[in-house]
Amino acid sequence: MKKIIVTVLMASGLLALASCKKDPVKNLQGDEGQIYITKHADSVNFGSFHTFSIADSVAVISNNQLQGKVLTDVDAAYINAVKTRLVQRGYTQVSRDQNPDLGITISRIYNTSTGVFDYGSYWDPYYGSYWDPYYWGYGGYGYYFPSYYLGTYSITEGAMSIDIFNLRDAKQTNKISGIWSGLVRGSGVFSVSTANNGVQALFDQSPYFKVSQ
Repeated sequence: MKKIIVTVLMASGLLALASCKKDPVKNLQGDEGQIYITKHADSVNFGSFHTFSIADSVAVISNNQLQGKVLTDVDAAYINAVKTRLVQRGYTQVSRDQNPDLGITISRIYNTSTGVFDYGSYWDPYYGSYWDPYYWGYGGYGYYFPSYYLGTYSITEGAMSIDIFNLRDAKQTNKISGIWSGLVRGSGVFSVSTANNGVQALFDQSPYFKVSQ
């Protein structure tokens, strides 16, 4: 089973998702088309943290706009998977009012792109078109679309984002800094089965993310 793993090291500040024009998941099938990306602050000692608190719902973000919060079976699966991995790494879950060292949010991210295409660009230069004129009973006829005959398209891509913030030092620095981010995107990302494998892959490429012994 093919997996695409990307690790990014960030210097400081809040984490941002990066986009690329070429789609590396094109032509991959099923869970082969999933990409796992992690980013982390290089100045942070992850072993110095001991407790965490995680949001009990998932934010829905569409084209950079917050649409609300939800909790479906898929969302719960991602939340539980993150809890499990952090406990395995030596961290202890506490409630929000117990001053956790780390704060965790999970988001569904939807990005929709639209565009316009000219039907003429789909024509075969030899046969005159990709459609069969014999189907309509007009053998030998060609198809013609005027230059203004355009079509539109809309593509929506989804991803799950896990963001972890340093709450322990927030009062001293007067800001909440993002220190780690994980992104799972590609085909089948919004499924219960993907949640556990996706979160596992993110932490597999983050061996530094554990409590110091």
